[in-house]
Amino acid sequence: MAMAALRREGKRFLLSPNPAIAVRSAVLSDELTAPLGTRSISTQVVRNRMKSVKNIQKITKAMKMVAASKLRAVQVRTENSRGLWQPFTALLGDTPSVDVKKNVIVTISSDKGLCGGINSTSVKVSKALYKLTSGPEKETQYVILGEKGKVQLIRDSKASIALTVTEIQKNPLNYTQVSVLADDILKNVEFDALRIVYNKFHSVVSFIPTISTVLSPEAVEKESEAGGKLGDLDLYEIEGGETKSEVLQNLAEFQFSCVLFNAVLENACSELGARMSAMDSSSRNAGDMLDRLTLTYNRTRQASITTELIEIISGASALTG
Repeated sequence: MAMAALRREGKRFLLSPNPAIAVRSAVLSDELTAPLGTRSISTQVVRNRMKSVKNIQKITKAMKMVAASKLRAVQVRTENSRGLWQPFTALLGDTPSVDVKKNVIVTISSDKGLCGGINSTSVKVSKALYKLTSGPEKETQYVILGEKGKVQLIRDSKASIALTVTEIQKNPLNYTQVSVLADDILKNVEFDALRIVYNKFHSVVSFIPTISTVLSPEAVEKESEAGGKLGDLDLYEIEGGETKSEVLQNLAEFQFSCVLFNAVLENACSELGARMSAMDSSSRNAGDMLDRLTLTYNRTRQASITTELIEIISGASALTG
């Protein structure tokens, strides 16, 4: 009698020439590791992949819903915070092209990933700004807020990092928390210009890389003496017995805390919007993959049934012939 093979769910049953002796053996062959779309793939492998994709789709949908629920509250606070730094811009201006010796680049990023390319964008802008502000008689340092920016910049700019702060978004952001952080930065670095790099929120699917510049009191006085926008400071009368240097010192510290507060909120809003968009795309991609896997599963199952019927008929014909 000829030998016939029956395959069920990736296992092979061998019929020996003696019908009284049957050997059942599990086949650990390419049948379990064949690529999708081949006839020899196991339906169990396809089912496992479908289950994994469904679980991932549930996670991405849940992350999108969580980001959407947080976005509205942060967006309102972000819009309200824009009124804090606008008076400083009207008074002191924003001069990103100012040429000073000591520059500090404050890079704002997120502590968590899965939010598109906002962190890579901040890092790229920071690196480009570092090249523009570096020179033989200049000193440029990084202050990094957020784990993702730290991980990327520490690879090739470790020596230039003066301070890193992480988990600033672990609790809801407020001005008191950010003002303490701004005070720590001012105490740990020496600067002529602070350049804050962040992503300004425009819409759920759009954010704008932005650089805000805060000058030190000394740099403000130099720019004021040189004329231009900052020259209007001499038109104001100072009351209360304070000198112009003391007023500029207080203005610089208050301006930095306000700008940093708005920048952190803008970046957090951009992060949530980018995460919503990324998770929505991931969920749709998972749905497309499930459709392809379902089609593959049905074809594989039909091919398996047809093959089994052919082998059974062939084995029966061999036994009777």
